[in-house]
Amino acid sequence: MRGVFISLAALGAAAVLAGCDLGQDATLFDGQRFRTKLSKQDARHVFVVTASPVSASRVGAAEAARYAATRYCVSNFGSSEIVWTVGPDQDLDALPVSDDRLTLQGACPQ
Repeated sequence: MRGVFISLAALGAAAVLAGCDLGQDATLFDGQRFRTKLSKQDARHVFVVTASPVSASRVGAAEAARYAATRYCVSNFGSSEIVWTVGPDQDLDALPVSDDRLTLQGACPQ
């Protein structure tokens, strides 16, 4: 009986893990995955966030960067508000792109 229980537990665990995307953030933007990186500036509430590859989708890259920035502000300052210097609501074609990487700048309210 113990062997049957262990087998069923292993089968259940395998079924659960099959639905997981281990090691990957399952959040998609415009149907694509983007790598994001947020760097704090001199003041902790001021940041630069990048998203790549922008060639997959400029809209998706901008939204992925917004998402990363929002998570940072909520985690560190308790608010989803962001004051954008260069933000995702601006003309997407005018946003800075270099090496297939979109760069946004902003600050969390203190």
